[in-house]
Amino acid sequence: MENYSVLEVYFLGTGTSQGIPILGIDHPVGKSEDQKDKRLRTSVLIKWDDTTILVDCGPDFRQQMLTAECSYLDAILFTHEHADHIAGLDEIRPLCYLQGSMPLYASERVMTALEKRYEYIFTQENRYPGAPSVIEHIVNSGEAFQVKDKTVIPIDIMHGPLPIYGYRFGDLVYITDAKYISEEEIEKLKGCKVLIVNALRIKEHPTHFNLTESLAFIEQVKPERAYLTHIAQDLGFHKEVSAILPNNVYLAYDNLRINI
Repeated sequence: MENYSVLEVYFLGTGTSQGIPILGIDHPVGKSEDQKDKRLRTSVLIKWDDTTILVDCGPDFRQQMLTAECSYLDAILFTHEHADHIAGLDEIRPLCYLQGSMPLYASERVMTALEKRYEYIFTQENRYPGAPSVIEHIVNSGEAFQVKDKTVIPIDIMHGPLPIYGYRFGDLVYITDAKYISEEEIEKLKGCKVLIVNALRIKEHPTHFNLTESLAFIEQVKPERAYLTHIAQDLGFHKEVSAILPNNVYLAYDNLRINI
């Protein structure tokens, strides 16, 4: 596997589509005073050498980037087109003013969804002068691609009935919103040092791994370390869930930084 030297992962958000707490919902976890129980929508920054990329650009993007004190991105990779993963795209405007057009990487279906939702960003006719500018890169199933000088491997995942992507960066694998992954795709993950994967809640869910499914998947892949993300308040309190996890499995939380 290609050497990325030192990878740094910054968890911008680790919550499910509604975040924690959920607007209008009275839930004990939502009332927690532990900051690790406050979760914005799931997204990560991945850094190596002088390169910084974002995986998914959700509705909390502006707040997340300000907190992370990050003012430059080399690229944005998208896993899929659900709102909690794309709804912050307009917020790249100041970055485009500073650094020029933003490279975007996504499947053809996801790119089409972005073009439809953000027509004013992608159009070349009568462009609004303040619109951000982007460079489109289509990610194809089974085909590795380059982000600057490094290879990224897309992983085919089923999010319920919806095909989506996870990504492998050297010794790091990032997966969110998974419900099923084929044996063929799991082979692409073997030998990774760190696996980040979704674990929505305790009860089974039709389109996401629950905790039991996520732990079984981790056992199958056998990374050195695993971090759980895309978490709903129904999973429970960070402190209590962390206490029952295997020794090499950790509950991620917003603003956690790890090195690989």
